Amino acid sequence: VQLVESGGGTVQAGGSLRLSCAASGFTFSSYAMAWYRQAPGKEREWVGLTHRSGDITHYADSVKGRFTISRQNAENTVYLQMNKLKSEDTAVYYCKPLGTNYWGQGTQVTVSP
Repeated sequence: VQLVESGGGTVQAGGSLRLSCAASGFTFSSYAMAWYRQAPGKEREWVGLTHRSGDITHYADSVKGRFTISRQNAENTVYLQMNKLKSEDTAVYYCKPLGTNYWGQGTQVTVSP
């Protein structure tokens, strides 16, 4: 199993970023996919998830209305569109197939004031 997150970077508060997670080594369309993040000195926290078909999503209250998760099963890729970014969104972002303990290396998102 391989999960490769990309798209992170540094952005000013109020800006946007789109993260990607390319998956391989398992049947991508059979798994709900989640995004998590971990800020410096804090526990890893759940950001949101998309069901297997991508038609149902759920979000943490802290990102609801600003972040959108989507997926392209034909491309084995899940996305995290992040808008109206805040400094508290600064973290390393990870994707994860639900029900597994597989993690990628993460991608750093830094939001400057």
